Amino acid sequence: MDAVRWGIIGTAAIALDKVIPSMLRAEGVNIVALASRNADKARAAATRFGIERSYGSYEGILADPEIEAVYIPLPNHLHVEWTIRAAEAGKHVLCEKPLALNVEKLNSLIACRDRTGRLIQEAVMIRAHPQWDEVCRIVSSGEIGEVHAVNGVFTEVNLDPNSIVNDAAIGGGALFDLGVYPVTAARMVFGTEPERVFAASAFDPAFGVDRLTSAILLFSGGRHASMAVSTQLAPRHHVEVFGTLKSLSLSNPFNPAPNDQCRIVLNDGAAAAETRNIAPADQYCLQAERFSTAVRSGGSAPIELEWSLGTMKILDAIRRSVESGAPEPV
Repeated sequence: MDAVRWGIIGTAAIALDKVIPSMLRAEGVNIVALASRNADKARAAATRFGIERSYGSYEGILADPEIEAVYIPLPNHLHVEWTIRAAEAGKHVLCEKPLALNVEKLNSLIACRDRTGRLIQEAVMIRAHPQWDEVCRIVSSGEIGEVHAVNGVFTEVNLDPNSIVNDAAIGGGALFDLGVYPVTAARMVFGTEPERVFAASAFDPAFGVDRLTSAILLFSGGRHASMAVSTQLAPRHHVEVFGTLKSLSLSNPFNPAPNDQCRIVLNDGAAAAETRNIAPADQYCLQAERFSTAVRSGGSAPIELEWSLGTMKILDAIRRSVESGAPEPV
């Protein structure tokens, strides 16, 4: 297929360090322009990656008639605004997570998609990684029995006072930065939505953001998913799935590098654990390829906004539970 012509709106670290390098390796993807509100930053980033043109404003990308799709790695509070502006300018949109900061705003993106006919997708890159296809296959096969519990942990250390993660006014904090991942893992494994959540947070006294949020997601049939996310604990990301016959664990579930060999470990508590290796894969590259294919084919986005709405409902319920100190419906 003809390569989809992309523009990048913003020069966030995730774009420069991970997403753009992967997109440049992707088939069917041609990054033709990059924008920043600082023209010098835009020019420097474009030169670094051999991108042919740069803009000193986000509007420059939207006004470029050659650009068909945009990737948005802006701070969380700007996601909805610039996604809508891009879609209304005729661009398809792949936007970083969390796509919105509440259910109402997420619904406005669904309305925008339906009104403009543009594809809009949240960049939940883990859903493009083959290790998660294999996890879902194992679970659905019944090999580990009936699954009743999932545990997900994603922690890191970010004490930078200038980081957007530590700015409460623009959607910072551990839940918005990291919570999408264990929530996504639980929803993929169980294949359904939780009914209630019970959560607690610890807040940084200087930044005002949640530096630790823990939650229990209560699914039908007495099934539970537990999660903990933090921006001030030793780095760790791990998922374990507990079935009636075996447990299944992933030591690198959320952010493997393109050359990392991922491993799924099955354990029945009696014999030696079985390790299944998953070939290295670039989840950011695969994400861009799948989205570009959908643009060219005229199909729906690989991850529909209704999926992101389900995530947002859970994050909203977690925040309500933190405030009320009680379980909250999703």
